[in-house]
Amino acid sequence: MTTPQSPSAEDSLIARYFKPLATDPGAFGLVDDAAILSSSGDDIVVTTDAVVEGVHYLATDPPDTIARKALRVNLSDIAAKGAVPAGFVLTLALRGKEDGWLRPFADALGEDVKIFACPLLGGDTVSTPGPQMVSITAFGRVPKGRMVGRTGARPGDRILVTGTIGDAALGLDVLTGGKAAAALVSDPAAKEALVSRYRVPQPRNVLAQAVRDHATAAMDVSDGLAGDLTKLCAASGVSATVDVASVPLSAVAAGLVARNTICVETLLAGGDDYEVLCTVPPAESDALIAAGKVAGVAVTAIGTIVAGQERPRFLDGQGRELTLTRLSYSHF
Repeated sequence: MTTPQSPSAEDSLIARYFKPLATDPGAFGLVDDAAILSSSGDDIVVTTDAVVEGVHYLATDPPDTIARKALRVNLSDIAAKGAVPAGFVLTLALRGKEDGWLRPFADALGEDVKIFACPLLGGDTVSTPGPQMVSITAFGRVPKGRMVGRTGARPGDRILVTGTIGDAALGLDVLTGGKAAAALVSDPAAKEALVSRYRVPQPRNVLAQAVRDHATAAMDVSDGLAGDLTKLCAASGVSATVDVASVPLSAVAAGLVARNTICVETLLAGGDDYEVLCTVPPAESDALIAAGKVAGVAVTAIGTIVAGQERPRFLDGQGRELTLTRLSYSHF
């Protein structure tokens, strides 16, 4: 007589915390080591991003916000491609398996699975003696040949961006006791709003179809508006001029700039915005802006694509070019 095998600690962890998130039939309830993602005749968009403790989030950040950030930074890429979320795979590198950390992490991830209709398809869990890491590869569906890449921007296109820029960088500044933290010491609501933008991005998936229908090129703003626009222009073989006064800022960020607490470069190069940056022919820009209004997401024109190979120019309210000492966050 044989004795049934007991599940390993890893199998038990997966079954307890993550099997309920694997609602797609192709995930096989996470009992297999692979999944099936049906294309349904669409193109499959694939993107991957990892968040690492001490780099993308602080060791003191709540586990529920870490889960949301890990998934949402990938969903932001999917949105910028004009695609609809289809599912994701998850790799967790953990120092331990405490329920006090894993339960809120899994619960928050499960909530976002439902909000964004993006089920868990599989993944891996490993132990690590070093910083924890959450790596997600997300999949999206887009009609065949309709993915919006970085290479389609043309001279004359307007440059549009969703939401506001720079709040996440200020949120990190608040958490690490920087200038923004000192300036807002008597305004806890403002500090909390900035911290929330850093910890929990708001991917613009509700605008995916509008981006697909109107944009010639698009990407999400992850490393910093100035640097990411530079990448888009390089991929398209064009340049750009940006009216810095038109870059959308929250009231808190605008107030800090007006008081000279922080410089505008901090907002343009700070990163972690996870807004959609796109280029749109002039005749179609109003349609995308209007789609944003219907969806409750502000869409703002900030500049124009121009011919040339030069780095984009950022002009102040008097038309003078700003010299930016850095364009974006860089890991290396």
